[in-house]
Amino acid sequence: MRGWSFPMGRWFGVDLRIHTFFLLLLAFCLLSTSVAGVATWRGFMLWFMLLMVVFVREIARVIVATYHGLQIRSILLLPIGGLFSYVNPESAERASNGTIQTVLAIVGPVASLLFAAVIAGMIVGSAPAVSLTAKPWITPTHLMRSTVWLSAMLALIHIVPAYPLDAGRILRGVMTKTRGQAQATKAVSGLGQGFGLLAMIAGLTLLALPNTGVAGGLSPWLIMGGFFIFIGGQLEDQGVMFQSVVETVRMKDVMLTEFSTMSPSDTLADALYKAIHSLQDEFPVVRGSNLVGVVSKQGILQALRSDGNGYVQSVMSRSFQVAEPEDSLGLMIRRIAGGRMSLVPIAEAGRIVGIVTWQNLSNSMGLLAEHRRFEREG
Repeated sequence: MRGWSFPMGRWFGVDLRIHTFFLLLLAFCLLSTSVAGVATWRGFMLWFMLLMVVFVREIARVIVATYHGLQIRSILLLPIGGLFSYVNPESAERASNGTIQTVLAIVGPVASLLFAAVIAGMIVGSAPAVSLTAKPWITPTHLMRSTVWLSAMLALIHIVPAYPLDAGRILRGVMTKTRGQAQATKAVSGLGQGFGLLAMIAGLTLLALPNTGVAGGLSPWLIMGGFFIFIGGQLEDQGVMFQSVVETVRMKDVMLTEFSTMSPSDTLADALYKAIHSLQDEFPVVRGSNLVGVVSKQGILQALRSDGNGYVQSVMSRSFQVAEPEDSLGLMIRRIAGGRMSLVPIAEAGRIVGIVTWQNLSNSMGLLAEHRRFEREG
């Protein structure tokens, strides 16, 4: 998901990103201006109003999440809402807690309805001649009225019990108690995909019918909403499948047991010579049997070029995650999600027994799958 998004800056310590799906909506809004025969800038403003509606909803959720002690790293904005990424696994686990998850699920629709009510009140107070119920409800011709209905529709969509919508999250929490999180998420993700598909079919049907009135005016938005819900449910389903796989893999199953180490007292020139004869990009730094840091080829080379010869201890990183052989790969991925580490030392009783690198992980996973298949057949 992150690869299909671009940054919008850092707000109060939280990275804000917008998904490229929003560009599809921008194209749709610009197309609607040519149909309505109005200026192009109105299509851009209609798109901006939708972005603002989603932004207001997520700001309310961030405030509530912070109140409950959740530490948020980033927010990815989608046309149907936002996805949170947490700083640590503790926050992610607490966010999936039944009570907090329910509160966050309720806050989103409530915030959207309140925002719609505020804008509606401004219209009634400043321009009472403008009808809030005139058709079409969402059009680049009347931006403020469109904002009211966009916000109200966003709230109503999230009442549908389909993942990744808010009501779907509550349903997942209820189902998790009896079926487990993986199976519950898979079930509600399937509901989300089914609902999205039905919404797209309904929108296309209404669009093809003549004189459908209000429904005909909403049909393009029904198609777009169904598409985004379907994609969101599909991505979540893929995430669950990936998670269920990595949770069965232990670090001892994929770790490299033959690897090179360095000493903090090694000179950078000696360290560079060792690196020449190794396929590793990063190296554990050990003093005796104790792991004290991690150093990379690039770090060694940059230090030699800028400062000349020195010692490994001056350039090694002392911030790293250590795993145990019995730790699951899924747990380790959650711990270092969003970080820059490419090497994870595996230690047992304080002694390093292996390493896992992103460089070798995909190859090791493929070989492990083949090994398990042969074991089953045997």
